[in-house]
Amino acid sequence: MRAIITLTTDFGRRDPWVGVMKGVILAVTRDVDLVDLTHEIAPHDVLEGALSLEAAVPFFPAGTVHLAVVDPGVGGARRALVVARDAQRFVGPDNGLFTPFLLTAGWRAFELSAPEFRLPAASRTFHGRDVFAPAAAHLALGIPPERFGVAVTDPVRLPWPASRAVTDGVAGEVVHVDRFGNLVTSIGAGDVVAGGVVSVAGREVGPVGTFAEISPGAVAWLVGSGGRIEIAAHQTSAAAMLGVGRGAPVLLRLRNSTKK
Repeated sequence: MRAIITLTTDFGRRDPWVGVMKGVILAVTRDVDLVDLTHEIAPHDVLEGALSLEAAVPFFPAGTVHLAVVDPGVGGARRALVVARDAQRFVGPDNGLFTPFLLTAGWRAFELSAPEFRLPAASRTFHGRDVFAPAAAHLALGIPPERFGVAVTDPVRLPWPASRAVTDGVAGEVVHVDRFGNLVTSIGAGDVVAGGVVSVAGREVGPVGTFAEISPGAVAWLVGSGGRIEIAAHQTSAAAMLGVGRGAPVLLRLRNSTKK
């Protein structure tokens, strides 16, 4: 079975850097399928990169290598990591990008320092090409994660957005605005209550089952494909209609509960 390497970056498509990383991988092994998750992460937005990985990784088969480069600290003191979790492998900077896979027990992490698994002359400004891409290729060839360097017991974790119980429901926040203007929140499907209403930006919105059920001019909430509550508008941007973005507080409460 051919190995799989996914690629997630904030590089965009205008410059050749994604293609260069693929070239480095293919110089190590051509027996691999390269899957572009996204190269449109907002520049330097580590949290957005982590959320994208959280949404995508569960749908890949065991043994997949996930190469992720959202790296505002390239060339600085931050470490380079190989992470193993539930038969998935991750390669990238130690800046919180892999937080969703470090929140519970079962992970192993190693500093990517062994010189044989990087290019001979690694620059200080393009570790995606010189450090991470060759490491991902060697992982795809079956090199064990512990061969890449010393064990890391304290990988960087981002403050992870979560929901919390409050007197009249479940409180959370907007964690991401997607390209359609949908507001993705930190409130998960497991928090949903029948007849619940969501309050955001001083406005209450009711539930729908699908985007198609939202009436023209209306805003509603639904459980998105990533398992989080999303707030959406009819064929337009809910973010623009409501004038909110990441960090905006969100409250899910029973329709008949009393406001506090």
